[in-house]
Amino acid sequence: MNRMPGRRFEEITLSLLLTAMIGLACLQIVLRSLFGGGLVWAEPLLRYLVLWSGLLGAVAATGRGRHIAIDLLGSHLPEAARAWLNLFSQLFSTLAAAGLCWAAWRFVRYEFAAADSGPLGLPLWLLLTIFPAAFALITLRSLHLLIRQGKALPRPLAPGHRGDTVQ
Repeated sequence: MNRMPGRRFEEITLSLLLTAMIGLACLQIVLRSLFGGGLVWAEPLLRYLVLWSGLLGAVAATGRGRHIAIDLLGSHLPEAARAWLNLFSQLFSTLAAAGLCWAAWRFVRYEFAAADSGPLGLPLWLLLTIFPAAFALITLRSLHLLIRQGKALPRPLAPGHRGDTVQ
């Protein structure tokens, strides 16, 4: 079985994030209904939890090869051409994720220097580390898929070989 490393960890993490979001949102509803107000820090924290779960979900989707794709041409191509198109598409995805990782790292460094605070007094840069972390993981997962697709490319026949079987 060819399982991606960390898949179980990401499933548990996503489940915990979802549970925390649902629990905190329900607590806010109860507090507003019964006491006329909720926790001041809950709404901003919920926004960051949604951000984290969305980006970790993108990591999980990429690892399973189920990231967003637009296929305008590929389904109409022969198998060999489709394999090459998929390889170049995966190469583009890998390079794009690497570029986003670099940009996200610069963004978090800027926020670190600004020293702003987020919900619960947490440093804002800490809450935003999900951006470079997720894009780094997406880059690694995309690179893994790129290598697998490269190995699966149809091989050309040797010169002089017609593809016939031994008679």
